[in-house]
Amino acid sequence: MHHVGLSHYTPDRCFRGYTLFCNNFGGYYSYLIDMEGRICHQWHSSEGIGYGFLLPNGHLLLRTHAPQQSPGPGGAAALLELDWDSNVVWEHRSPLMHLDFERLSNGNTLALQWVVLPPEVSSQVQGGFDGDPGKMMGDLVTEIAPTGEVVWEWKSWEHLNYEEDVICPLENRNEWTHQNALNLTPDENLLVSFRQISTVGIVDRTSGNFRWKWGPGEISHQHHPTMLDNGRVLLFDNGSHHARGVPYSRVIEVDPTTNQIEWEYLADPPFSFFSPLISSAQRLANGNTLICEGCTGRMFEVTGNREIVWEYINPFTQPGARAVGGGPLDLSNTVFRAHRYGPEHLALKGKDLDPGRYGNLNRLYANLT
Repeated sequence: MHHVGLSHYTPDRCFRGYTLFCNNFGGYYSYLIDMEGRICHQWHSSEGIGYGFLLPNGHLLLRTHAPQQSPGPGGAAALLELDWDSNVVWEHRSPLMHLDFERLSNGNTLALQWVVLPPEVSSQVQGGFDGDPGKMMGDLVTEIAPTGEVVWEWKSWEHLNYEEDVICPLENRNEWTHQNALNLTPDENLLVSFRQISTVGIVDRTSGNFRWKWGPGEISHQHHPTMLDNGRVLLFDNGSHHARGVPYSRVIEVDPTTNQIEWEYLADPPFSFFSPLISSAQRLANGNTLICEGCTGRMFEVTGNREIVWEYINPFTQPGARAVGGGPLDLSNTVFRAHRYGPEHLALKGKDLDPGRYGNLNRLYANLT
């Protein structure tokens, strides 16, 4: 049996805190673990939890499992906000939502939606193979008020370039862009990632235009760009379809003002670190980076000198790993993203994080290591 749970921990080199994750396929729980790998809290939804993150009030904002009819991978029947005790305090439902979402400072929520592109658009999109010529999907960003009203939207295809934004030849033409990230800059402009065209960018929310767009020839099917305090963008470069050689993943820090890569994490040998789908990277307060190698359920922390100081492999498995090449009965421990929260984070203020409350569950998974 492969080792699961906590496999490495160097306490004096880590950013101590609590790590949040859930199963990308088929799970109903989201887990908050301490540095020793012990569950300190969990949330449950009978509609499933595919991905979630903490809000400053300690609530979990999440996407549920996909509806029965979903246009593509990463779909969600609903966005739910759960309080600390897993009670639903807000929800939004749409069968076209997928992958990512964000809560704005005004209390509204940004959400990704699929939309069928107009034929005059899809007919001009270049690259890719096969696909239904009459039904190419595009990405729409919607801003949803607490009442459920859509108060703003961004049609990505209106701001793309047919000559530049070309689908990878090894991807089908069912989608033009496959937006897999919807993050924010400090001034709440959009920081986006398009997997199909290996592109990340910053979008001005007022004009809808790109302030910065970068990626083709440099990165391959990346995920989870986030803006750092120094103005650079950290992202997980999946490396699924590099131009040549054995595929490998890396984490990079790129300067949008120069398009230069200023830092990267590579494994040795490079192919020993590879996740063709999903995954994330988070810069921690002490300068370390929390990396989620999503397809293997592996989460690990590295220093600026690329030393691994903490490693944990998701021990929870769920059926339904078809998106990573398996069948409906295969078990998967995949993780879409992981987040680390320091003990002083507002979301954890005054919360009971005693792992003893989950003693039986922690003992069960400790026996698997």
